[in-house]
Amino acid sequence: MLVYNQEELVRFVEELRRSRAKQYARYGKVADYIPALGKANPNELSIAIYTPDDEVVSAGDVTVKVTLQSISKIIALALVLIDRGEDEVFHKVGMEPTDYPFHSIAKLEEKPAKPLNPMINAGALVVTSMIQGSSVSERLERLLAFVRRLAGNECISYSDEVARSEYETAFLNRSLCYFLKQHRIIDEDVEELMELYTKQCAIEMTCIDLARIGLVLALDGRDPHSSEPLMPLDVARICKTFMVTCGMYNSSGEFAIKVGIPA
Repeated sequence: MLVYNQEELVRFVEELRRSRAKQYARYGKVADYIPALGKANPNELSIAIYTPDDEVVSAGDVTVKVTLQSISKIIALALVLIDRGEDEVFHKVGMEPTDYPFHSIAKLEEKPAKPLNPMINAGALVVTSMIQGSSVSERLERLLAFVRRLAGNECISYSDEVARSEYETAFLNRSLCYFLKQHRIIDEDVEELMELYTKQCAIEMTCIDLARIGLVLALDGRDPHSSEPLMPLDVARICKTFMVTCGMYNSSGEFAIKVGIPA
């Protein structure tokens, strides 16, 4: 469907929320692999779309905060690319899609053992391990400061309840960390990395905040209001490329064909 002005977009978003989105939502279920996420209200639904001139159209439960979980991977990747550069990052993590599940350990058993891409859990753990700082709290604060700049919201933080729940049940991610440490791809304390990673995944915001981050990426890393560069053009390009090729894990190809936008 094509819309030609803001009024049409507003009507379309509201109609989408009331009918089509609610219809499709019935086919899903609340994620419960992390106990705290299982408490989410399945009837809450919201939509937000930013236009290039920094106007937002939204509908539904737009004040409800959600944790980023795997969405945080692309933000951490952008920060680490800014800090360390492509050569250092891609020395430790690859650039290729995979048809294995996002939490699989299988490919790490091959040589070289480095993860195939930064979107699967093994690759995301490597990326998080590269966030600069002398302590978990300092590194988390650097990431939060970056997230706040991208979203234009200085109040963004993380859910302590979700972070603790994820930390206490992240057995497979711990296994990935120890495997990566055995092969000298990471060298830090596993529990410190798990604390940082689970807090990263528990960063929470509204769908309006998240839509603004998407707009920054769509504008090649520039602030939609001031045109200030929030990330270099090449970093934004790399992030969007990974979103297309790897962002939906082993369904990325199907999503790219059927939907056709980075995700």
